[in-house]
Amino acid sequence: MRTIVIGDVHGCLEELEALLRACAVTASDQVVLVGDLVAKGPDSVGVIQFVRERGFEAVLGNHDAHLLRVRHPEPDRPVKGEHKKIAQHLSEADWAWLEARPLTLALAAHGVRVVHAGLVPGVAVEQQRREDLLNLRSITPEGLPSKRVDGGAPWASLWRGPEHIVFGHDAVRGLQHHPFATGLDSGCVYGRSLTALILPAHEQVSVRARQAYAPMR
Repeated sequence: MRTIVIGDVHGCLEELEALLRACAVTASDQVVLVGDLVAKGPDSVGVIQFVRERGFEAVLGNHDAHLLRVRHPEPDRPVKGEHKKIAQHLSEADWAWLEARPLTLALAAHGVRVVHAGLVPGVAVEQQRREDLLNLRSITPEGLPSKRVDGGAPWASLWRGPEHIVFGHDAVRGLQHHPFATGLDSGCVYGRSLTALILPAHEQVSVRARQAYAPMR
């Protein structure tokens, strides 16, 4: 069985459909998304409904977690207006599906684990902090986790396995290829491309974004 792991969609439903066609996805394939299904792009609600109705799998991304705070408010963590607008149009089935998303997903047949942002090298998976799983980008020279691109070395360059990690979240660095980690955020919502990794062959397929929907910051 093939497993197709797809990078950050951010509401780009047309590009997601185009990528599935480019990968020639069939009913026998497993499809997994690396999170951040919503925000910044043109059709976040449509993406959630599409992915849910087709039985695809996904890990939770930081923007997905932000959206969940509309239903489950957290003190001192306000919800952005865009996420509130998306929340107004989600069905109960959409909410239930989103709330059930795991922080990581093991693809044992391929020796792969999917996570949205990253894992701190040297820390067991079950001991990773939720904040890092959703936001990690770098490891500082002092060995500390950082969500900043300029915060140090890419965490994935320091990951030594044994599982191969497939992740998203880091559009500024773009596609990343390391011995034990592959980054798939190729910046679709910023006008670049949407990328899939096809397992077990580790083949990458990309489709161009129709336009830039948001500025990269």
